[in-house]
Amino acid sequence: MLKGSFELIGDKSISHRAVMFSSISKGDNKISNFLMGEDCLSTISCFRKMGVDIQIDGKDVYVKGNGLYGLKRPKEILDVGNSGTTIRLMMGILAGNKFDATLIGDNSIAKRPMKRVTDPLRLMGCNIEGKDDANYIPIKIYGGDLKAIDYHMPVASAQVKSALILASLYANDTSFIYEKVKSRNHTEIMLKSFGADINVENLKISVNPVNELFSQDIYVPGDISSAAFIIVSALITKGSEVIIKNVGLNETRTGIIDVVKNMNGNIEIINERLVGGELVGDLLVRYTKDLCATTIDKDIIPRLIDEIPVIAVLATQAEGTTIIKDAQELKVKESNRIKSMVENLKILGADIEELEDGMIIKGKSKLNGGKIKTFKDHRIAMAFSTLNLISAEKIKLDNEDCINVSFPGYFDLIKSLTK
Repeated sequence: MLKGSFELIGDKSISHRAVMFSSISKGDNKISNFLMGEDCLSTISCFRKMGVDIQIDGKDVYVKGNGLYGLKRPKEILDVGNSGTTIRLMMGILAGNKFDATLIGDNSIAKRPMKRVTDPLRLMGCNIEGKDDANYIPIKIYGGDLKAIDYHMPVASAQVKSALILASLYANDTSFIYEKVKSRNHTEIMLKSFGADINVENLKISVNPVNELFSQDIYVPGDISSAAFIIVSALITKGSEVIIKNVGLNETRTGIIDVVKNMNGNIEIINERLVGGELVGDLLVRYTKDLCATTIDKDIIPRLIDEIPVIAVLATQAEGTTIIKDAQELKVKESNRIKSMVENLKILGADIEELEDGMIIKGKSKLNGGKIKTFKDHRIAMAFSTLNLISAEKIKLDNEDCINVSFPGYFDLIKSLTK
């Protein structure tokens, strides 16, 4: 069983943005509770290569901003590692700066589509070169004068939206961006605090160009995407009761909580408060014997896209048939997460069927042990690690190190909570 309480590590999405926006602001910035995961460290590395003074002290990061137009042409190629957020958001910033830069990443990034960003940036006047018409790395961006854009997004993606918002800061007039479905809005919230002129009306975002952004002190809330693995572990393990402190509760990210409640899971939000414009609270989670199936589709998908692997794990322990659909975006994550989850859960004895855009899971399943192929995907690895608490035999991961991308210290935390 899992027992105890702990402070949750910083949110990955917000940590990335804090470094980026601080780097293009004017003045000294302090970022507290920064996530020291490999992805976020890749962001720091890239902006250091563009002349930004960034210092790390424990869980705090200090950034001397170069100003909106103060980044310098990197002498080296910018390597984003495994981070899709880094490469896509950074392309929006690079598009507005008058120098060229080349972007690369690891084998996973090499397979992830980039035209969803490069196409609209080209519409703004940015010259971009890359493999397969700039759909894959290496990608070279020649930044410069940008035109405003009026753009209806074909996919629901906070990364694409954020890249276009950032490019719009450098444009010649007001840009309008229209979302299909509301995606996580950390960019809009944080950029406003830096002095950006952004207005949001339902699914319409208008961005006015600015001359400068101004430094901030930022506290990074805990990452609900990381909390999801502890939530599910507690829900499925007899006798468990945990309090997860300092969880970011931004409404565009709390789909996991809604799903757990729909599945009759015992979860409670306590001590809610606002921190830097973001809602934060603590989560009390208890073992739930009578979990029930649910259907996950359409509008809620962008609010829990990163949590679907561990939700699939939860569904194996719920009575009835859980259906996950409209989740095509899972195919272009660090791995094809639909195939990754289905193939591995079948190995353990789950009753699961792959769909073109999701999966069908019949519970309640008694799961066996086995060797799991993680595809070096941190969320696949953590999702299956949760099942070691209840499986008949040990579940072995072919790669545990990939977890450091988003949750360094994960196994030590689980060990400290296990009673």
